Amino acid sequence: MSYLRFDKTLLTNLEESLPREILRTNRSGAYHSSTIVDCNTRKYHGLLVIPIPELDDENHVLLSSLDETVIQHGAEFNLGLHKYHGDNYSPRGHKYIREFECEKLPTTLYRVGGVILKKEKLFVHHENRILIRYTLVDAHSDTILRLRPYLAFRSVRQYTHENSQASRRYDVVENGIKTCMYPGYPELYMQLSKENEFNFCPDWYRGIEYPKEQERGYDFNEDLYVPGYFEVHIQKGESVIFSGGVSSIDCGTLNELFDNEASRRIPRDNFKHCLINSAHQFLNKQGDDLYVLAGYPWFKCRARDMFISLPGLTLSIGEVDKFKQFMQTAVKAINAFINDEPCDLKIYEMEHPDVLLWAIWTIQQYAKMVSRENAKHEYGQLLYDILCYLTTNKHPNLEVHGNGLIYTNGREKAVTWMNSTVNGRPVIPRTGYIVEFNALWYNDLKFVGDLLSEDGSNDWTDKIQALAEKAGKAFVDTFLNEYGYLLDYVDGDMMDWSVRPNMIFTAAFDYSPLDAKQKKGIVDIVTRELLTPKGLRSLSPKSGGYNPNYVGPQIQRDYAYHQGTAWPWLEGFYLEAYLRLYKRSAISFVERQLINYEDEMSSHCISSIPELFDGNPPFKGRGAIAFAMNVAEILRTLNLLEKYDNQ
Repeated sequence: MSYLRFDKTLLTNLEESLPREILRTNRSGAYHSSTIVDCNTRKYHGLLVIPIPELDDENHVLLSSLDETVIQHGAEFNLGLHKYHGDNYSPRGHKYIREFECEKLPTTLYRVGGVILKKEKLFVHHENRILIRYTLVDAHSDTILRLRPYLAFRSVRQYTHENSQASRRYDVVENGIKTCMYPGYPELYMQLSKENEFNFCPDWYRGIEYPKEQERGYDFNEDLYVPGYFEVHIQKGESVIFSGGVSSIDCGTLNELFDNEASRRIPRDNFKHCLINSAHQFLNKQGDDLYVLAGYPWFKCRARDMFISLPGLTLSIGEVDKFKQFMQTAVKAINAFINDEPCDLKIYEMEHPDVLLWAIWTIQQYAKMVSRENAKHEYGQLLYDILCYLTTNKHPNLEVHGNGLIYTNGREKAVTWMNSTVNGRPVIPRTGYIVEFNALWYNDLKFVGDLLSEDGSNDWTDKIQALAEKAGKAFVDTFLNEYGYLLDYVDGDMMDWSVRPNMIFTAAFDYSPLDAKQKKGIVDIVTRELLTPKGLRSLSPKSGGYNPNYVGPQIQRDYAYHQGTAWPWLEGFYLEAYLRLYKRSAISFVERQLINYEDEMSSHCISSIPELFDGNPPFKGRGAIAFAMNVAEILRTLNLLEKYDNQ
């Protein structure tokens, strides 16, 4: 039985099937996403969603969906599904679905009378092209397959509505047509692997609704343009492939292309393979540059997310060469930033004060998981340059104080990973001495000092080691309170006593200013007040302002974003700290915690992990449907677990 298989009972129950989504990417920024019954419930959903850099920096939905109709003896059975006003779904094609599985490719099996039709979807890697293969598994008489494309040609941030500016013009190409609704957009080529008839029958399908947008307090309806439909005769045992792309293709090559691409897919036949597939989906290759997209469907490449994610997405699954390729792009961005040079790379938020600190941590993971000697040879100069930049106070918002700690101004602008804002102001104005910044700072100073002095110390490495010792003492004096946990931030006389997960890094990093007893105190309070089955809460229920449910309009969600919601990526560091403390005796506990994420493989976004979860039962997944840091840290934890298992 397939690891990811859903039967008729679940699929025909829309309350169960519509919350389950699928995502496939081309590893160059484009994607296909919908629900497992192919009913789009977000404005971000679509069969072909691609970046169009000539227009803007957003993705654009070209082909929203493709409705299939099976025709026998003149009787038509429409397999499509759309939501309209008043909780009306039409044409309710989900009632014909017998099963859906996505171990290798998203595959839907329909049964209409004596007809059994299989549909398999595949997104071609590094090309803006979706392929759908229809196979007539069984039929007792002549069968016609009708395909009706729904076109949007709009940004994922907007909607399209019936208008007179949309072009109805189309041109005939091999086994299909090409069309473009608006100037500036590329032509959309829709072609089949077999000769067919295109019937030009232009119309707008009005009032299609997206309930996920309605839940989030946004506009939620649009009109989609249908230029007509394709009809093709299909025989029992025959396969017909539909191609939707921004360039023409030789239709005679579609079968071979589909088979070749399918053979390269790693089966999602267990928990780890699901996560590996998900890890690959965050890759965004643009020319010679490689980026990590922070999440789907709306995130771009954010510097902090990239550095936190890289070890888990690459090194923990043995993809060392890919790590180096990502780092080649990252190093260019870092050098441009610290030298105040213009940079056209698509890495955002490089100016955030902890980004360079996380970059050092990333190289530290490479040194641990691959080779210290290689790390020194390949990244030693970069490490030196970063610390010279920081210790001479050249960063616009990071200052080394006389006590050795680093100070950041976060009163007016959110500068940490807890970055939600309302009316342009941080919801949580973390400022001054920030606990995870200074935990990173101490760890980075010690790591770089040790690494670069392995061939003999010098004045510079001695200075770095001395600064680390000073920072370590000041860290304990500044953050450790009488209750045995760490203050979240300190700015002069202002101290934030909230119990937050940012203290856990101090117990997880290789170098920590805390002793073993102090680390255990941190792990214990995080376990008691912050640990959930789906990650660490961003705020303890005992702290003021606890708001665990990420629901409602945007402003309501902004206030809840870091006030009690649970984040899986934080648990990666928590479990690392737990393993450090309890070693092999911790293995069974860590395994039980990870099982909670295996449950997510068949819900929310199939075979991936969403951005965050509610902090209270039933811990429902929220936010982006796939989040790079979460997938990365669970993969890194699995890798750590294997090492402890093998000891």
